[in-house]
Amino acid sequence: MSATSIVTEKPSWMTQDFEQKLDKLARVAVECGLGLRPGQEVVMTAGIDALPLVRKITEHAYRAGASLVTTLFSDEESTLLRFQHGADGSFDAAAGWLYEGMAAAYRNGAARLAITGGSPGLLSQQDPEKVGRANRAQSKAYRPALELITRHEINWTIVSAATPGWAQAMFPELPEDEALKKLWDAIFAASRADRTDPVAAWKEHDAGLHKRAEHLNAMRYAALHFRGPGADLKVGLADDHLWLGGGTRAGNGQYCIANMPTEEVFTTPHKDRVDGVVTSTKPLSYQGTMIEGIRVRFDGGRIVEAHAAKGEQVLRQMIDTDEGARRLGEVSLVPHSSPIAASGLLFLNTLFDENAACHIALGQAYSTCLKGGDRLTPEELAAKGANDSLIHVDWMIGSGEIDVDGITATGASEALMRRGEWD
Repeated sequence: MSATSIVTEKPSWMTQDFEQKLDKLARVAVECGLGLRPGQEVVMTAGIDALPLVRKITEHAYRAGASLVTTLFSDEESTLLRFQHGADGSFDAAAGWLYEGMAAAYRNGAARLAITGGSPGLLSQQDPEKVGRANRAQSKAYRPALELITRHEINWTIVSAATPGWAQAMFPELPEDEALKKLWDAIFAASRADRTDPVAAWKEHDAGLHKRAEHLNAMRYAALHFRGPGADLKVGLADDHLWLGGGTRAGNGQYCIANMPTEEVFTTPHKDRVDGVVTSTKPLSYQGTMIEGIRVRFDGGRIVEAHAAKGEQVLRQMIDTDEGARRLGEVSLVPHSSPIAASGLLFLNTLFDENAACHIALGQAYSTCLKGGDRLTPEELAAKGANDSLIHVDWMIGSGEIDVDGITATGASEALMRRGEWD
């Protein structure tokens, strides 16, 4: 029997309503998230479990005028086989040719669309030393493409698809089909794909985030001060920093919303002006490993102490990737009443959990969060305080118990957030 003749029975919950919401998610991914230009190529990455969404996005991309959609699939079982049977020396290797090809595609005008949804703890039982080496090799190989993304030279977006491994991690008490349905419903709600007109809903939400960013830009704070259980952290902001929220016009002229969902306003910290202690308020799923209970101390912008209740070895290997991995590249403010936080769900996926809480990111800074940053050299960016690194890893520090003050240039403190809400 040929592969094309195989018929798989759909679960009973994959109703017409589900198909309509999946179609809406694909539509907003292309129209609102990617901001695809007619005639533009699309490079999409996804796990094989995301195939139904991949096909819907491919359809909408071609309807929007894409010249070519190329999807690069990954497979979690194959990833595990590498760690179970690969030779020791293989964990220092990465498919540089693939990432060079992706970077070349972006330089030639292609847009980037990533679909996330892997099992949060896929590699938690594997050798942390091998995991760290593999992550470091991949980060180095991915650098040419990452630079184009962090400088927003291209239009790009990230969306999610529910997968069995992710659903079971979130809802271990439910049968697989029920867990998968519940996760899809949560993704649709957070991504506004359950609205009658999701495109209009995204435009309204985007405008609100821009308004918040404009207010913060008018205030011109020199630093932020996070205070609460496990947190007493002062984050100095880069010289000529800019707050952003919602969509951004990329260097190629296309307007895109990089993260779907997004509830944050964010900017660039000064890499040398971060001091104090902070504790994570949600677990971090990093490259297939769960890291929980992160506790770090910064001095002069650099992490000088780092601990974790779970996954500490992977955390240490991550911050040892390069010098910039111990410094901040992003600070983001998210109200505790955001729709994702209000859902009461712990997604175990950074794309969602970072939009439920204020967060910071270790590693590479976004040059677009500096005035004229897209025209500055690496040396000029560094002089203003922007961090440089092979990694960019967000983790959550906000909750309903965290207060945030804005510190003015004169050193005065002004309330920004109280108990996780805008003051």
